[in-house]
Amino acid sequence: MTKEELLELSKKVCKNTLMETLEIEFTEIGEDYLVAKMPVNSRVHQPDGVLHGGASVALAESVGSLASYIFLDTENFFVRGIEIAANHLKSIKEGWVYAKATFIHKGRTTQLFEIRITDEAANLISLVKLTTISLPKEKK
Repeated sequence: MTKEELLELSKKVCKNTLMETLEIEFTEIGEDYLVAKMPVNSRVHQPDGVLHGGASVALAESVGSLASYIFLDTENFFVRGIEIAANHLKSIKEGWVYAKATFIHKGRTTQLFEIRITDEAANLISLVKLTTISLPKEKK
């Protein structure tokens, strides 16, 4: 598939999911990375009006999991997140955040991602580490 076809596929698989609810949009695919963006508004705020850490983690897991799905053999395997750790470094009240997932380790069974969440000025908002696992699909 071309990069454009993969981005189009990402829109389809996000229908009626948390990604659609949070308005996460996948925007760029490279040889070993995937980028998504999410608007920062009242829908993703915590009570004091800044981006909720849970929304950042949902963005990070979404982009990392889809990166595993895109870059691995999903015809024979399914992907699940098994561990996530996030450090929230800076607050943001409005605008957009961008999550870039890159491989640290691309094993057959486990994958490890670094996901950097930045604002529109490239300030680091959160730094996330995500581990995914690829498990074989049952043959029918």
